[in-house]
Amino acid sequence: MILGAATMRNEMVRLPFFLEHHRKLGVEHFLIVENASDDGTREFLADQPDVSLWSSKRSYKKSRFGLDWLTWLMIKHAHGHWCLTLDADEIMIYPYWDTRPLAALTGWLDGQGIEAFPAMMLDMYPKGPLGEQRYEPGQDPTEILSWFDSGNYVIQRQMPMENLWIQGGVRARCFFERKPRRAPTLNKVPLVKWNRRYVYVNSTHGILPRRLNRMYDREGGEFASGILLHTKFLDTVIEKSKEELERREHFANSALYDDYYKTLIAQPDLWCERSSRYLGWRQLEAMGLMSRGTWL
Repeated sequence: MILGAATMRNEMVRLPFFLEHHRKLGVEHFLIVENASDDGTREFLADQPDVSLWSSKRSYKKSRFGLDWLTWLMIKHAHGHWCLTLDADEIMIYPYWDTRPLAALTGWLDGQGIEAFPAMMLDMYPKGPLGEQRYEPGQDPTEILSWFDSGNYVIQRQMPMENLWIQGGVRARCFFERKPRRAPTLNKVPLVKWNRRYVYVNSTHGILPRRLNRMYDREGGEFASGILLHTKFLDTVIEKSKEELERREHFANSALYDDYYKTLIAQPDLWCERSSRYLGWRQLEAMGLMSRGTWL
C-alpha cells in the first residue's frame, strides 16, 4: 500500500484537488494531522473514507513544524510501506506521471534497491498581482499559477547530511535578493520506503540515516527525480500571510521573515519577462529541473 502523510491547518480550499490528484497517482490511504483548523478542514477530512485523521491544538512550531506528529504516525502505521509526505500546497509529479502510476515508480525503485525518491520544489505563480485571480476548490492550481523561474538555481552538496541543497526560484529573486543564503530550501525527499528507524530532520528537506539523501550521481550521470509544484501563491496567500505574521509558527527565526509576509500582503506581481509558462513534465525535464534517469 502506498500512503500519503501530511500536516495541515485551514486548507479546505486546497483539499479537493490535493486529495484527488494524489489518489489518481496511486496513494491508497492518507495519514493526516489537522492543526486547530476552523475553516471546515477537519470536518471535510473526517468524511473521507481513505483518510485517517488526527487533530492537535498544540504548537506546530514546537512539534518541529509537525514532524514529531507525523514521525510518530509513520513509525506506527507506515513501516514497510512507500510513503509520500507532502504539504497541502505541494503537488507531486514525476516522469510519466500522467501515464504511469506511483506503483510503477515504486516498483522500479524496489527493483533497483532504492529506498527514497527526491523532488525539487518548484514555486509556481500567476501573471499579475497576487490575489487578483480567484481560485475555486477542485480547480487545477496550475490554471492560475502558470509560471515559474527556470534558470536561477544554486545547487551545492551540504554536509553532514550529504544532500544536494537547492535554492533559487521566484522567492529568491523577489524576496531574498539581498540575502540569497536566506532563501527557502527547495530540495526535498518526499517519497520514502518507510522504516520505523527513519526520521525527517527539517521538513522533508533531509532525512536520517543520511545515506537516503545521496540521491544523485557523483560521477556526472543523473538519478531519477520529480517535482513538487508549489502552489503557495494562490489568492489565499494574502490572508494566510496576515495570519502567520501574527502566529509566528512557520519558521524557527520567525522575525527574519516579517518582511517576506509583509511583501506578500502587499500583493506583488511576481511575473517578469524571464518567467516561463508551465507546459508539463517533459518541459521541466528538458530544462534539467527533473530527470527520468534510467527509468524508461
